[in-house]
Amino acid sequence: MMTSGLQRLYNLGARKLVIAGLGQMGCIPSILAQSRTGLCNEEVNKLVAPFNLNTKVMINNLIRNLPGIRFSYIDINKMFSDLLANARSYGFSVVNRGCCGIGRNRGQITCLPFQRPCLDRNRFIFWDAFHPTEAVNVLLGRKAFNGSSDVVYPVNIAQLASL
Repeated sequence: MMTSGLQRLYNLGARKLVIAGLGQMGCIPSILAQSRTGLCNEEVNKLVAPFNLNTKVMINNLIRNLPGIRFSYIDINKMFSDLLANARSYGFSVVNRGCCGIGRNRGQITCLPFQRPCLDRNRFIFWDAFHPTEAVNVLLGRKAFNGSSDVVYPVNIAQLASL
């Protein structure tokens, strides 16, 4: 399905595309809220791997078969794994709950209208049960734009733009 959509974009003239993989889904507050241990659910994280691998294979096939097409694949899984392992060095002190939400890990019910969020959202990795904060999105965006080939493949977004 994704391949046919990308081929359609190519047929419409698209030549430079950015595709992002999936992140550490087993570590989001909605999943952590279901955990007895409070740790990331590695079974959920393992479900992400085939999607990300198949996305890379698809990109390589499209590069071989569609003349002039260029991609940047953003390895959100690798970036997020590094972020969670080194949260303090990135300036984050709250890694396991949302800034705005209800229930365990602020992850059982997402942020509701008129609900008061945390006061210092820049310390939080997660905004709500599912989504990263703006601070995390800025960090990941910078890595995608200027990052090395271990997190953005085969070229980063800045390099893609200059092709």
